[in-house]
Amino acid sequence: VQLQASGGGAVQPGGSLRLACAASGRTFGSTMAWLRQPAGEEREFVGAIRWRGGSAYTTHYTASVKGRFTISRDNAKITMYLQMSSLKPEDTAVYYCAASSGNPILSSLSNTDTYGYWGQGTQVTVSS
Repeated sequence: VQLQASGGGAVQPGGSLRLACAASGRTFGSTMAWLRQPAGEEREFVGAIRWRGGSAYTTHYTASVKGRFTISRDNAKITMYLQMSSLKPEDTAVYYCAASSGNPILSSLSNTDTYGYWGQGTQVTVSS
């Protein structure tokens, strides 16, 4: 599985951005996620889209982005999206997309070790 993230940039507080993660290789049935790493800090979980069988998926978010960020997936394009709204300066980070080949349990979604495949990061800067 190869992942390619895009869509980062600079935006003012309150603005919106959409990130995309294009995947190649076997991604059907995998759990995909977005994680971010602010400068000088550890990588942290943002959200994930988890396969539940057939064409069913569930989404999960860290508390700080719930209600502002939305993860979606287009299987035809083999692409995952992160729609970010009401952006805040504390959302500034390098954003990474990642995938797990298995079907990890819910409690492991926020663990970076869950994901064996990573895209390169894309910078998001929220500043006035």
